[in-house]
Amino acid sequence: MPLDRVRSLLSGPFTPRPHGDWDLDRAGPPPVDALTPASVLLAISDEAAPQLLFTRRTANLKRHPGQVAFPGGRQDAEDADAVAAALREAEEEVALPRQHVEVLGTLDPYRTGTGYLVTPVVGVVPPGLTLRAHPDEVDELFHVPLAHVLDPANHLRQSGQWQGQTRHYWSIRHDRHYIWGATAGMIVALSRRLESL
Repeated sequence: MPLDRVRSLLSGPFTPRPHGDWDLDRAGPPPVDALTPASVLLAISDEAAPQLLFTRRTANLKRHPGQVAFPGGRQDAEDADAVAAALREAEEEVALPRQHVEVLGTLDPYRTGTGYLVTPVVGVVPPGLTLRAHPDEVDELFHVPLAHVLDPANHLRQSGQWQGQTRHYWSIRHDRHYIWGATAGMIVALSRRLESL
């Protein structure tokens, strides 16, 4: 069971290994004076075939419009830590009550090309919760089987031009959904951690 393996990974000693948008490129990331802390919630439904929650961002957002993402965002001054920020953002974006989230722990931090240091927070939620997309931030909510996104056979390495350079990135497809960039990178990092168990 994929969820059992995730529980096992996060219940033991976990030494963070930072990852980022440049993992697949030979050149390292450009120097950044300061990274903005952010966090996302990987909300996994506790059922026979666990599902992972994703959002599609609205087209009018300044950053990453229309992209598939996990609920989350930058950490605010009033957030106690990365976990608190992820739970707050999930409440704001998809109306996921924090009291229904069993937090298992945090995964490897992920550095984005836009200057964020993202902490992925893993949480288990009951199946069948009624969620509601915040209309200013989220166009769509959808779930993908956890087993599908964690399967290395579904991790596609792709490339494209960004700021005049060829960049490589991970992508994952499921039905009509296209998951790529940092979101896919965090999933691939988790998958590889699980393979080492």
